This record gives sequence, C-alpha cells and structure tokens, in this order.
Amino acid sequence: MSIHSDIYSADAVVIGAGFAGATIARELAERGNMQVALIERREHIGGNAYDMYDEHGVLIHAYGPHIYHTNSDRVHEYLTRFASFNDYQHEVLANVHGSFIPVPFNLNSIDLSFSGERAAAFKQALLGLYPHGTRIGILDLKQQDDPLLKELSDYVYENVFLFYTMKQWGQTPEEIDPAVSARVPVLLDTDNRYFQDKYQGLPVGGYAALFEAMLDHPNITVHLGVDAAEILSIQVVGAADGVGAGGAGDADAEAERAEAILVDGKPYDGLVIYTGALDELLEWRYGMLPYRTLEFVYRRYNEKHVQPVGTVNYTVSEDFTRITEYSHMTGQDIDVTTVAEEYPLAFTDPSTQTPYYPISDSANQAQYERYVLLFAEMPKFKLLGRLAEYRYYNMDQIVARALELADELLS
Repeated sequence: MSIHSDIYSADAVVIGAGFAGATIARELAERGNMQVALIERREHIGGNAYDMYDEHGVLIHAYGPHIYHTNSDRVHEYLTRFASFNDYQHEVLANVHGSFIPVPFNLNSIDLSFSGERAAAFKQALLGLYPHGTRIGILDLKQQDDPLLKELSDYVYENVFLFYTMKQWGQTPEEIDPAVSARVPVLLDTDNRYFQDKYQGLPVGGYAALFEAMLDHPNITVHLGVDAAEILSIQVVGAADGVGAGGAGDADAEAERAEAILVDGKPYDGLVIYTGALDELLEWRYGMLPYRTLEFVYRRYNEKHVQPVGTVNYTVSEDFTRITEYSHMTGQDIDVTTVAEEYPLAFTDPSTQTPYYPISDSANQAQYERYVLLFAEMPKFKLLGRLAEYRYYNMDQIVARALELADELLS
C-alpha cells in the first residue's frame, strides 16, 4: 500500500514520531481501535529522544541528553508498559573557575564556595527565612533585603546563572523570560540530585527500543523519511495571495482560515495530529517563529569516565554550555567513553538546523497565536508538542499532555 492510500484509509494521521506523536498514535490505535498512519521526516522514530550506538560502541543521545523524571503515576505506569528503567539519579556540577559545585545551587554548594564561617552565616540566613527543602528562584532571592542574602544571590546570579543563561538563550538578562529564570533555583537541601521527582532513570535498552515497543501495534503504520509537506498541504481561504511560497506578509490573519487538509490535492477528512513546527507547516506565511538550536561536538577518550558526573555545566567560561558523558547515565560498562560539548545557536535555517527551544515572550506568542487562529474552524486538526504548541515541555509533561488529548478525543 502506498503512503497516499494508507493515509486515505487511516482514521487518523499523526505527524512526528517523538514522545508526543508516539503516545497519541498508540492511544488512538489501542484504546480507540483506530487505523493510524504515522509520518516521520527523519529516518528513525523517537524524535529528539532518539539514542544510538556511535562508532565506538557508546550509547549516546543523538540530540542531547534526555533524562526521564516524573511525579506522575499515570505517566510512569504508562511508559513502564514499554520499557523498564534503570535507577539513574541525575547529578549536575557547575565548573566555576575550575571548582565543581552542585547544580541546582544548594547547601552543599554553599559549603564548597565559601569558608566555613561565611558558609554557616549564609545557611543560617536562608533557613531562618525559608523552610528546609524550599526551592527559591534566583530572581526572588535577589529581592530580599538581608545583606547576606543579597551577597549570596549576587554570587549565584553571576557564577551560576548569568553567563550560562546568556549563552543558552542568546539574550541579555533583561530579555530573558522570567519563566526561564524560575527554572534556576537555589535548593535549601543537601540533596545533590538535579531532580527530586518520585520516578527517575533511563530506559533499559535505550529510548529507541522504548519507541519501537510503543509503536508495535497492528493498527499503526509508520512511514519514515517522509516529509509531511510532500504529502499534506493546507488549503487557506480568505487571502488574496492564497496558499504558496512567499507567505501572506502583513495580510489580516482574521480574514484567513484553513479550510481543509489536502492529500495530493484532495481533502482528507480524518483526524490529524500535528507535532511539528506550525510556522513551517504554513510555509512561514507570518514569518519564522524564533527558536534556539544546538550543535554538538563529540569527543572520545580511552577511559571509563572523564567527568565525575553525567553533566558538567560551564557557567563562567567556554563557548559551550555543558559537557555530557552518556555512560554515566546509561550505566554502560565499557572501557571507552564519548562526551558531547553543547553549543546553543540561533535557529535560522530549517533545512539544516533542528528547532529545540521556543523563545517565549509576548511578541513571539502573539506571532504563534496568529498561526493557531488559522485552524479555529478545523476541529479535526490538533496541535500537540513543544514545536506545535510553541512551549517548553519536559518528556513526562508531553506524555501526560498526549494522554489527556487521547482522553478528550476518545471520550
């Protein structure tokens, strides 16, 4: 059966085989007994969570480290249907002028950064104001009147937050969304783990094997190496320039609407779940949405480990943000190791770069909503995932979101 006839015979088409697409495809096929055609541009399933063995036999994450963690019983019960997970507990160290300190910055970090008497004074000031175990956003801490807390917050801001975050987002501190800053807390605890979630680990056998199990269902047909733009198009009405390259420029978005999904020029009336970049689907008719992308430089060493933990952040030096050593995470017992240096960049070329992180601010959100408005009269077209919804999701959050959408569609 050709992909075109497969789509026409399917009850649902899912675009993208990452966590969003794989979860919703499995739910529609299994719970809804629907025939699902899954279309993936890349030559592999798994989206950005895809892992693989490199030429040295080291299991690496091809698109940067993905650490599973969640407090959701439903998400954990769901994913453990398809894989067992190891007991890896993620720890991150910041390289601050050659010294390693735990991140998030915590009570142990204070002891490693200051003399005994000064460290004790900082901890006493913190614990006199906040309960043990509190996570305090760095910007909130900077608002405190206590001179000790101001001194501590300035140290953390300058040595852990500032340079690293500017590298990551390519923005000044004033331009960075407060929601990003809130993800950089000071933790009033001696727990050095990066996450304190109930469930943590990596899938035994890797993410690729997990996805293979998720998509192993007789109602799911997977098409790899197929760009959705080659199969599907959006019929937009109400615009003088119609659909096509060049976009609508400053055309009134309220006068335009998507009327149909076309396959080979003929309307497709089934359910469509789209997990890709929405601006790309519409040929950037209202301009490209801003993202940050990543480039990785891999290095191999003839040693078991070259770092004390899986991830070391470079918060005051280097052009890269962090180095990841994957064998710490996977538990792979091998006499060589592969590490990846991570370089954030502006996303400028969709043909060669991968969009990773939406840049959230009011102007970008308004631009995104303009795209969403086009589909207001298409109830069978659903947006799902970090790119399609233009918002940051952890892996467990997008699985939860996909399960909720399945509940809605199948209720």
